Amino acid sequence: MAKIPILKLGSTLLVSIQTELHDRLASELQEEILASIEKNKSKAVIIDITALEIVDSFIGRMLTNTAEMAALMDAEVILVGISPAVAITLVELGMELKGVKTALDLESALEIINDNLSEENDADFFSSDPKSDDERDEN
Repeated sequence: MAKIPILKLGSTLLVSIQTELHDRLASELQEEILASIEKNKSKAVIIDITALEIVDSFIGRMLTNTAEMAALMDAEVILVGISPAVAITLVELGMELKGVKTALDLESALEIINDNLSEENDADFFSSDPKSDDERDEN
């Protein structure tokens, strides 16, 4: 059985699917992605489906469910490499892929993640105690 690698890039996981997904492999991949999020404390998962020629309703649901589960674990999922044929199929099946962000390619997905991380850092900065470290040490 083919094994789909999950690569760690900082706080991001990259999953590049290079083989056709059947139901069992898709379910195993979902479990592995969630375990990797927990193990690595990942904030984002990029799933590259460029090599997939067909995405059926089960695979579409698996991607949506993975995104929802990842969100519960404080990670976002970005799907990249959706071909026109796959996009048409997903629309014809009525698949909304709720909770799944999309990007045209890996570079665009990384930009989205970097923008989100910088927004989080700005929010952390503004929510922190305005006293300096020296002032806190004196108290």
